[in-house]
Amino acid sequence: MSEVAGPGHSPARVLLIEQDPRTAMLIGEMLRAGWTQSLIISHASRVTEASQELRDHGATCVLLDISDDADSLNALEHLAAANPSVPIIVLSSRAGEEFGLTAVKAGAQDFLRTAELNPGALARSISYALERKRSEVELAHQALHDPLTELPNRALFSDRLSVALDRARRTGAPVAVLFLDVDSFKYINDSHGHQAGDQLLTVLAERFREMLRPMDTVARFGGDEFTFLFEELESEREAILIADRISQSARQPVILGSDEGETTVQVSIGISIVTDPSVTPDSVIRDADVAMYRAKELGGDRFELYDETARVRASRRLDLENALRRAVDHSELRVHYQPRVSLSGETGLIGFEALVRWEHPDRGLIPAEEFVELAEDTGLIVPIGEWVLEQALGHIARWRQSRPGVTISVNLSARQLESPGLAAHLDAAVRAIGADPGVLCLEVTEDAVEHNPELAFRTLTALRAIGVKLALDDFGIGHSSIAGLRDLPLDSVNIDRSFVSTLGSDPEGAAVVGALVELGHALGLSVVAEGVETDEQLARVRDLGCDGAQGYLFSRPLPVDGVHALLGPT
Repeated sequence: MSEVAGPGHSPARVLLIEQDPRTAMLIGEMLRAGWTQSLIISHASRVTEASQELRDHGATCVLLDISDDADSLNALEHLAAANPSVPIIVLSSRAGEEFGLTAVKAGAQDFLRTAELNPGALARSISYALERKRSEVELAHQALHDPLTELPNRALFSDRLSVALDRARRTGAPVAVLFLDVDSFKYINDSHGHQAGDQLLTVLAERFREMLRPMDTVARFGGDEFTFLFEELESEREAILIADRISQSARQPVILGSDEGETTVQVSIGISIVTDPSVTPDSVIRDADVAMYRAKELGGDRFELYDETARVRASRRLDLENALRRAVDHSELRVHYQPRVSLSGETGLIGFEALVRWEHPDRGLIPAEEFVELAEDTGLIVPIGEWVLEQALGHIARWRQSRPGVTISVNLSARQLESPGLAAHLDAAVRAIGADPGVLCLEVTEDAVEHNPELAFRTLTALRAIGVKLALDDFGIGHSSIAGLRDLPLDSVNIDRSFVSTLGSDPEGAAVVGALVELGHALGLSVVAEGVETDEQLARVRDLGCDGAQGYLFSRPLPVDGVHALLGPT
């Protein structure tokens, strides 16, 4: 291989592949005559030699003199694979335009007939090839990288994982995939804005990139999800240690702009160690995703290894999710109503709490606690919640014809509370049936409020403006401060059943319930005891000053027909 260098600070490096030394010399002279900048010409007589040169030193451009047979196209593809970012110009003394088109389709940037070469045409072709290849590389980068973080995207990660699995099948080298999700990322977006969320993702991406070896891959899989690919790890323990280092890196404080201040985040990570390299990339990613979800189920800020138990659990969850989607579409949901009584003076019916149930075609009636969390995770809770509200409003309007004083309470989940269209939808639903909005009480938990306090306050204020009543459910088990409760536009609180259940069995139970009642009254709120199941519990909550009660002592949740029977003819 010979090399000739011209003057200049950053010379162009042209790799010429030509078997005939005389022809190579003539082409080299044309290059020097037509190229006005500094130039280095490398000559190789064989494709294997040129491929090694490309891998070792790269090139600005490749000139490949070939014939019009299939072996020549194979040589072209081999060179393109050796360094995909280098443009290739095909030269031929015998081939026609049809073969030139085929060569361009196979990866060349241009085709020139050797007999028609001259310095100007050769220089123009190289300039054109460089620009075309630059555009191709840029478009390929955009197609395979996330525009925000510049990390590989889902498509490129899957491709690299596929290559790693192919390598593992040949060499037995272990492969590990980690699936990471940022805990409470939605809260950061909602409370600080999407720009702050993007900034957080960019900071995390840079931290993760700096942690890895050159052979490793981190990708932005989508949203606030990142995936990692590792090969040749020594053991399962090494994968766990890596996950721990990634978690620690994510926990480091992040400054979200000059006005937003400093914040910290936690992450949940799922780990999938590939034991069978014949599996598909999608199945490996799915397994890591399943393990990540398990980490979230266990409270987040942790990592979990995928195992067979996780697969079975995820499969059952997916089946349940699909069945729940069908239940929404096929009207399998029902609303049952549990009576609520007044403890002021004579005990009497004052209203109902609407409770959603699922009438499964095979399993029968499924209580809310078995599917509401799933509905919350999948977002189905929003359409389900809207449907329950509409059903409850329609029923209470009818029941008030015989019992004008009864009210209806409906639970709101955290996701519903954060839904921007909640107040408008509720206002339209109330107007549609001509109901007094004051007959409806919406119940939210402390956890739902604490998830995004600012957004919760705005939503509750908007709901209160419509005229509906608001209650804090599961009162006593959250961590809300007295000042925080005082600022919320509430009308009542519901003492959690876990406290009521201790009355009569735990000497301290009465003191705790009494303190909750006093706190509620001090804030100017009505207090309802939930979960009353015995006459003794009823007597104690009455003595302690509760304004209302609800529980199995009075009635289990009733279907609509049961409420009609309880109220009598309308």
